[in-house]
This record gives sequence, structure tokens and C-alpha cells, in this order.
Amino acid sequence: MIIKTINGKTPEFGKNCFIAENATIVGEVSMGNQCSIWFNVVVRGDVHYIKLGDKVNVQDGAIVHCTYQKSPTIIGNNVSIGHNAIVHGCTVHDNVLIGMGSIVMDDCIIESNSIIAAGAVVTKGTRVPSGSVFAGIPAKKISDISKELSSGEIDRIANNYVTYSSWFK
Repeated sequence: MIIKTINGKTPEFGKNCFIAENATIVGEVSMGNQCSIWFNVVVRGDVHYIKLGDKVNVQDGAIVHCTYQKSPTIIGNNVSIGHNAIVHGCTVHDNVLIGMGSIVMDDCIIESNSIIAAGAVVTKGTRVPSGSVFAGIPAKKISDISKELSSGEIDRIANNYVTYSSWFK
């Protein structure tokens, strides 16, 4: 793994976190407990800060970055960021699934208990209301989240990644 101090800012990690051997985490990055940063992930807090809550998993190939002195990236608790997603200069509240290959742009706010579908592009400044499913290019609301999606996807994936990470420790 590559963990680098940039401009005097060093990444900070909570308890019981898993960082894959080829993940890159640099600069002003802080993460809570039970987080997992998977293979080929880049979390670049070089131009602004990145904050991850507890039980966040950033899956293989994803990129988390921000915009110089303008848009930090703040990620809440119990969040899954799917394979090859890009999360850039935005705020993601608790209990959110960011689908595989999706892009969340600067100044977006993804409210709690929401899903960004695989391949969606959430354009700059979009606010995703709590309990929504957004999909498409550009991403638009396609439905309210059901109880089945909330427990069957958001909670299941976040919990599974805590288990998966335990296999690598």
C-alpha cells in the first residue's frame, strides 16, 4: 500500500480497518472504524480533505478525490462505494450505496438511505433526496427506496464488506 504525507498532512485510520496492499491513500484523509479500502483504490486528499465515517467500504478500482481548496469529500457511516466508482468533491450521508462504475461529481449531496445505480452520472451540484434511487446519465430519480432495497442492498453490502475484510487480516 502507498500511504503518503502530502504538505504535512498524513492519512489517519480508525480501528479494525483493512487497506489492500496496492491501495493508495495520500494527504488529508481520515477514516473511522471498520473501513475497508480495496485493491487499486485511490483516496487522494492532496488538494482538500477527505473524511470517511465508520463502516465505509471503497471497492476495487474506485477513486475518491476532491477539488483544490473548494470541494472536500465527506462520506458518512455505513457507505459502500462500488467497483470503479468515482466520488469527487461531494458529500455522501449515512447508509448509501454508490453503484459500480458510477460517478458523483463536485458539490453533490447524497442524502441518507439512498442508492446511486451502477453506471449513473450524478452531475455537479445535484442533491439526491433521502430515500431515493437515482440512475442514468445524467442521473435522475427513478424511485423511492424500498425496505427490501435498504436492508437487502445497503445494509447487506456494508456488512458483507466488514466480513470480507476480516479474511485478509
